[in-house]
Amino acid sequence: MKTITIRRPDDWHLHLRDGAMLEAVLPATSAHFARAIIMPNLVPPVVTTADAKTYRARIMAALPKDHAFTPLMTLYLTESTDADDVAAGFASGEVTAVKLYPAGATTNSQSGVRDIDKVTPVLERMAEIGMPLCVHGEVTDPEIDIFDREAVFIDRVLDPLRRRIPGLRIVMEHVTTRNGVDYVKSADEGLAATITTHHLIINRNAILAGGIRPHYYCLPVAKREEHRLALRAAATSGDARFFLGTDSAPHTDPLKECACGCAGVFCAPNTLSCLAHVFEQERALDKLEAFVSINGPAFYRLPVNEETITLQRRDEPVAYPAKIETGAGPVTVFDPMFPLYWAVADA
Repeated sequence: MKTITIRRPDDWHLHLRDGAMLEAVLPATSAHFARAIIMPNLVPPVVTTADAKTYRARIMAALPKDHAFTPLMTLYLTESTDADDVAAGFASGEVTAVKLYPAGATTNSQSGVRDIDKVTPVLERMAEIGMPLCVHGEVTDPEIDIFDREAVFIDRVLDPLRRRIPGLRIVMEHVTTRNGVDYVKSADEGLAATITTHHLIINRNAILAGGIRPHYYCLPVAKREEHRLALRAAATSGDARFFLGTDSAPHTDPLKECACGCAGVFCAPNTLSCLAHVFEQERALDKLEAFVSINGPAFYRLPVNEETITLQRRDEPVAYPAKIETGAGPVTVFDPMFPLYWAVADA
């Protein structure tokens, strides 16, 4: 197969940051993606509908004039979040989902939730109105091994939460384990998962074998090969419970390449090329459209995009920049460690 035409894709988990970084990284997504769920973990975080409106305005101001793109805004859940504000934001269309960060789980999550019981009124209201909850699924207890945090979160937090509020619609974001895949597959409705581009490609050896490679360090951290293979099987299966959330998360090189480097992989520029490669390897190019363009809108109860894009397999490797320059400093682009031959036609 030399070309494949699909509905224009969406990204159901994206970090755009703010200021100069926002202006530099937004075009990498908006060039080919129609919509994206925008993460709210700015400093300070996006906690109210008013915050979301002003952040959305900054995104739209940074959008290239020839790009058509819709940011879908989220609110950062805190133990003082106002359920009425959440419901009003959802009713008005200003807010699409709420994001649960366990406090200390990842970048700028210090204001996140420490006691899940304290946000029960907000979650119950969300269940009543059908508003999705996006979950960073890791516990942060220091005694729990970092490679086990997702599995423990399912047992300690997620499963009890779903039993207590069965009507709550939940996206388990950036799932990284066979445990997570199996748990999502056990649910008939109301539960879905996003899978990142990089977790389909790297396992933990990419970070640690042959030297520490900070640009493959992300949270949740990449796991063993058996988990990567489980993710690939889920993503390429066509199962509507799994869809793309790149978790593209830019940090400048000085913040990555230091004694306590930031977690995050910037994969927006070459995500579609990487995914076409993975799906071709799995002999599942016919399932690519479901993963990137159909399953996500179905869960979020949004229409699929009418526009299409065409991916073309080239005879020579596609040249992507190793870094992009931003007003905040250079940002390294995800290197899949193999040549890429697929690219968006005319890109």
